[in-house]
Amino acid sequence: MSYLYVVRLTPTAQTVSKTLLQIKAGAAKIVLVSVKLYQKTKTTTEFLDIQVLRKTAAATVTSFTPVKKNPNDPTSLAVGGTAATGTNASVEGTDGDILHEDTWNVINGSWLYLPVPEDREEEQQGGIIAVKLNTAPAASMTIGTIVSFLEYR
Repeated sequence: MSYLYVVRLTPTAQTVSKTLLQIKAGAAKIVLVSVKLYQKTKTTTEFLDIQVLRKTAAATVTSFTPVKKNPNDPTSLAVGGTAATGTNASVEGTDGDILHEDTWNVINGSWLYLPVPEDREEEQQGGIIAVKLNTAPAASMTIGTIVSFLEYR
């Protein structure tokens, strides 16, 4: 059986390339369903590189407890922690395999990664999957991130 959860970085000023959000799988496999980045302050064209990747060592993040899409589901095993599931890295971990890479023109407002089921990124128990802004913005901009993922038990 699988359960759907969300991890969210509330819109925050970003000035450097960094991990925006990471999810550390608990004692169950996780599968990314969607990733959305959006910005609220930039009014001119700028291209930023976005990566969905595995981490071989966690970034230091602000802890975030995954939110249940269905309130009757069990609490996620991908618990929040400064070296676990969280947002807005203050110290980068070690990047591993890049699973998806794209360029986002921020003037469009948002970037959505919605892979077909056969192309969804998976992470096994204890692994870390992350969304990274791989290009620093030219100037501070307010960026939010929302990731939905399935947890299999």
